[in-house]
Formats: sequence, C-alpha cells, structure tokens
Amino acid sequence: MRTNGRRPDELRPVIMQRGYTKFAAGSVLIQTGDTKVLCTASVEDGVPRHLLGAGQGWITAEYSLLPGSTSTRTTREISRGKIDGRTQEIQRLIGRCMRAVVDLSQLGERTIWIDCDVLQADGGTRTAAITGGFVALVDALRSMKQKGIFTVSPLKDSVAAVSVGIVDGEAVLDLNYSEDVSAEVDMNIVMTGNGHFVEVQGAGEENTFSEVQLQEMLSLAKKGVVELFRFQREALGEPLL
Repeated sequence: MRTNGRRPDELRPVIMQRGYTKFAAGSVLIQTGDTKVLCTASVEDGVPRHLLGAGQGWITAEYSLLPGSTSTRTTREISRGKIDGRTQEIQRLIGRCMRAVVDLSQLGERTIWIDCDVLQADGGTRTAAITGGFVALVDALRSMKQKGIFTVSPLKDSVAAVSVGIVDGEAVLDLNYSEDVSAEVDMNIVMTGNGHFVEVQGAGEENTFSEVQLQEMLSLAKKGVVELFRFQREALGEPLL
C-alpha cells in the first residue's frame, strides 16, 4: 500500500462533470484525486497562417496554473509578460494529442481551442488536462455536427493520459504531488483507444531505470488509460460522435 492508501496499480478517484460552463462548445471539470482541471473547447473560424487555403482545420491548446492552484500563489504568466518553457511544452503536448485522433480535413478552415485551467494541482495536471480535454473536444465536435458543419465523423479514436513512476523502488500508477517530487523515475504516457502510443515522456529524476522497470511502467500505464477510457465513455455515452 502507498502512503495515500492506494495499491501500486490503482488510479486516484476520477470525476468528470460535463457542461461545467455555459458558453463553451464543450466543457468538463475533471478531478483526479485532489487535482482539478477545467477543460473547455471553443470553435473559431479561421486557421493559422500556414494552413490558409489548405481547406483543413486545426486544434490547439492553452494551459495555465491558476494563482490559487498550488500551496503558494502562482503568478499569472500574463503578469510576467511571457509563457515559461513548461507551459509551452504542455500546451503543445495537449494540442498534439487532440490532433492525433481527429481528421482535420473534416473541420473546414476552423480552429478548435482546448483551454485547460488548473484549479488545484496535486500532481498529474497535464495528464488530467489531456483526458478531460478530449471529453470537451467531443462535445465541441457534437455541437459542430448538429450545425451541419460535417456529416462524416472527424473523430478517429479516443485519447487519454496517465502518469507512472518508480517510487521507493516500486513501479506505481498515477502519482500525486508528494510521490512525484520523491520519484526516482517519472513518466507521462498518452495512448489512444486502439492501444497506440501518442507520446511517452520519461526521465530518471534521481536514478536510472532498467528495461524491466520500463515494461512494468508501460503495463501500469496501459491498465490506467483503459480505466480512463471507461470514465470518458461513461461521461460521454456511446457512440462518442
């Protein structure tokens, strides 16, 4: 048992509240343990300059830690006048993950913004943002379908993400903050519903790790994302689109 009472292969409790805000085409408040992220999806006409005239759409993301989300106040990045490297990395990751499961040619020249605001951070904010961001994305696509923007579903698959790591020499799933800061190895795994990997981010923070440990972590991640896909389906219903 871990210090928080979970088994090594156990996710934190997951709650998804769809329709959390009124005006966005899609919105969900996702809670994984004590981490809470508000994910919204908004649709705008137009695409980035490099896609003008290409007849396809785009999906991009913004991510932010809100001031009261951590134990000490997090300064809004707009107040600092620049976005830090961590935020840029996470924003690009979320965008890549959403684009991996959508046929952009079906969107027309439109951009879907996935905005992920961390209300409370206790580890795994980027993975929660991806998992919740997909739910918000599906609701935005449903809204577009109702408006007749497309007839053929642009959704190719689902996507979810989870963290794994080595803590006190043991492979564990879904690290909270106290585990994350003490982990010898920390990884974030993003997978699609058909079992393909979108991204594997991993590093030995305090130690190296063996191929056997890598396989243990990948197996835990696969188990975790399968459970997250179930939570997504329960929140969205079937079929997804």
